[in-house]
Amino acid sequence: MKGKRTRFTFLLLVLTGLAATAQKEIGQFDRNLDIGNPKIKGEAKYNEQDQTYTLKGSGTNMWFGNDEFQYLHTTLQGDFILRAEVKFLGEGADPHRKVGWIIKNDLDANSPHVNASTHGDGLTALQYRKQIGGDTEEVISEATFPDVIQLERIGQTYIMSTAKFGEEFTSVTLNDMEMDTELYVGLYICSHNPDVSETAVFRNVRIIKPVDPDYKPYTDYLGSNLEILDIETGLRKIIYRSVHSIQAPNWTVDGKKLIYNSKGHLYNYELENGQISPLNTGFAVNNNNDHVLTFDGTVLGISNHNQDDGGTSALYYLPAEGDSLPKMVTKPGVGASYFHGWSPDNKKMVFTGNRNGAYNILTVDIDTGEEVQLTNLKTLDDGPEYSPDGKFIFFNSTRTGKMKLWRMEPDGSKQTQLTFDEYNDWFPHISPDKKWIVFISFPKDLDPSTHPFYKHCLLRIMPYEGGEPKVIGYVYGGQGTINVPSWSPDSKKIALVSNTGF
Repeated sequence: MKGKRTRFTFLLLVLTGLAATAQKEIGQFDRNLDIGNPKIKGEAKYNEQDQTYTLKGSGTNMWFGNDEFQYLHTTLQGDFILRAEVKFLGEGADPHRKVGWIIKNDLDANSPHVNASTHGDGLTALQYRKQIGGDTEEVISEATFPDVIQLERIGQTYIMSTAKFGEEFTSVTLNDMEMDTELYVGLYICSHNPDVSETAVFRNVRIIKPVDPDYKPYTDYLGSNLEILDIETGLRKIIYRSVHSIQAPNWTVDGKKLIYNSKGHLYNYELENGQISPLNTGFAVNNNNDHVLTFDGTVLGISNHNQDDGGTSALYYLPAEGDSLPKMVTKPGVGASYFHGWSPDNKKMVFTGNRNGAYNILTVDIDTGEEVQLTNLKTLDDGPEYSPDGKFIFFNSTRTGKMKLWRMEPDGSKQTQLTFDEYNDWFPHISPDKKWIVFISFPKDLDPSTHPFYKHCLLRIMPYEGGEPKVIGYVYGGQGTINVPSWSPDSKKIALVSNTGF
């Protein structure tokens, strides 16, 4: 009996220890602690409701051989991308208080480190200690008072990118900085004054493991975060994480569900309780990420690769709730067709199709299969979508060199360019209240005809009538992020997918 008690006691201690370990986790991070021995102890808290972190910390000047600061950390190996939006609380006692991301070889106060920081006086710098106990050095950025701080590791190269929220990144680079393969990474705050404690709040915190440089597109995939972005505040909440590639969420018109694609199948995500269920599309189980609901939410259009036509993508539709065989709309043998939008009367589907060796914008009558070609260029036109009132079709085109947003009337007339900068803009989506256009901007140096996975992209918004775009989200993603209309019915939020291998 004594032996059984001993084994029971041992098991209880193990389970208690595991529970205690789990309880110490703070959001995405493992632990928090004070580095060095600051006079005032710090703390870190996580708000599960809005997924924000609050750090409070003290500490002397982080410049010489030893550091003092409050640290909320986890561990990573290899390359990574760290991104967060940060705000100091209060006026602050010392203009040199600082906050940001810091990576360390170990948890000693004199460890080699790299930190991406902003200071109370607006100074923004990529700072680093090369050797144990050495003084800190820095690369100063032209940016000041940023809200968004990103730190990226690529081998022995470290890139700090910062921005005032809503603007583009400004970047500085540190090359040939030798650090361990496995590192402590995390958020930190230092008051610069041992007799003072400072506080900062971090939101939209993302720890991203990027794709391997030699990955094979459409064969090798990263995991996915299904997110909701509030248009007014810019706050993003992750509502579901998957190790699979999930793509292209649309919002149902009753506001209760999202529909997304994964591995050729469609799924319902219940926003109230997080339940996930397959959406039965019958034989159509090779769907790409071009599924769109009619404006009244009754019918779902899809692009499915037709195995009877050499796997060519074709257009189909079925009731929005599924459980019915899809009806094919485009005819076999006409060329690849990729669906993007419905006419408000539910009678036409607008799509990009390969006709006569080029991808242009077409409509097709769902009853007769009759096609009307609206654009006729050798360059790529894609992403067409009707406005809610049916007066315009918005699309993206490479006809002027970069991929840019365009608008035309439903008969293809009055084709007008809407965006003009150096980004490559894809998939214009019109808000239900017809006030905004949201779209994804791929990097400036990409082939304009491509919209690949796993790139540093921007989600941008502009007035419906046209105007200067504004950044509303900094995203590691691309293909599948917002390929389809993803506005909430009240025009206040959008659904999106970001990617990470973490």
